[in-house]
Amino acid sequence: MQMSTGVESALHTLFYMAELPVGQVVGVKKLAELHGASSTYLSKIFTKLRKSGIVRSVPGVNGGYELARSTEDISFWDVVEAVEGPSYMFQCAEIRQKNMLFDKAHAKENAKCPCLIKVVMVDAEELMRDYLKKKSLKWLQTEVNKGFSADDKKAIIDWSKIVSGK
Repeated sequence: MQMSTGVESALHTLFYMAELPVGQVVGVKKLAELHGASSTYLSKIFTKLRKSGIVRSVPGVNGGYELARSTEDISFWDVVEAVEGPSYMFQCAEIRQKNMLFDKAHAKENAKCPCLIKVVMVDAEELMRDYLKKKSLKWLQTEVNKGFSADDKKAIIDWSKIVSGK
């Protein structure tokens, strides 16, 4: 299983947006500069985040994006689902039904039984979803800030002042 780098970009970018004063917007270009990323690529990610209600778009010359919900209410899973989509990662095509060794006489009975491979994969995915739902942007802020030096914290504050024009 592999998630796109869009999930990583979204989470890192949202982390820094969470450090902005409430009501402060930031443009995709500034966020792309911060991470050395393509503003075109980040713009596509932000379109998905906006559609899912994680960020809000503020139009105008001084417009940009702001968080649409509190950091406590934005989970890692919310971000994954916004960027990657809501479908399950494991897609069961029921190939067992086409197996040449499969007992065709009992096909209807066997079709009623769930594919055990699918059951295991879906259960594992649910565990991952539940875990990621418990990790929020607020949790990320708290954990990451524990490891930041005073200089690191000052750099973030200085950056937020630059993008906010204050």
